[in-house]
Amino acid sequence: MFNNYKDIIASEGKIVIIPIILIFFIGIFINHLMDDSLSWLKYFNYFSFSFLLFTLYFFRNPKRKPVGTSNQMVSPADGKVIQIINVDDPDISNAKQISIFLSIFNVHSQHVPIDSSVISSNYFSGKYLLAFNHKTSSKNEQSITLFKTKENNKYKIKQIAGFIARRILNYMESDQSVIKGQRLGFIRFGSRVEIIVSSNNFDIIVKKGDKIKANISTIGIFK
Repeated sequence: MFNNYKDIIASEGKIVIIPIILIFFIGIFINHLMDDSLSWLKYFNYFSFSFLLFTLYFFRNPKRKPVGTSNQMVSPADGKVIQIINVDDPDISNAKQISIFLSIFNVHSQHVPIDSSVISSNYFSGKYLLAFNHKTSSKNEQSITLFKTKENNKYKIKQIAGFIARRILNYMESDQSVIKGQRLGFIRFGSRVEIIVSSNNFDIIVKKGDKIKANISTIGIFK
């Protein structure tokens, strides 16, 4: 099933979708054997079918060709820009932090925003505050990947778990060369993604409140 639909359903959804399918068909089978005598089971089957439709929608995997020139950074995630602030980052120094909130209705795949090489990728345990709470940037469970471009411009992508999201997947490895649009990872259910980039040589195009899409929306341009 999933080999046939690998272009529209993210492989990360198998662990959730397959059990729901099994539960739904078992419920239909039992309901048929009982000749509809269990009224509550009928409503349970309606619920499981609705939840199946939602999970198929959540784990959708649209194919998008990344836009822009080699020095333009595209968005690594779908969502809404909820914060742009100055930060003092230990690896980048004087930097801008662009925070993207992903609701349960957004595509939850993350992508490499510009041709780069991976310097490091690290996981940090933490809390599960609501993803639109700005404290999540430092307190929540997260995966942080540090990149550098061919021109040695450093930037970070932070994948941050939210109140519902409890599983961060990151496919980046140290010294790996990656290209714009390549799959970076996946976060199951509501979450937050942050971009940390130098304030000195990067012009930000997006603004707070913008709704953006991975590989399609341009975040900014390296000077």
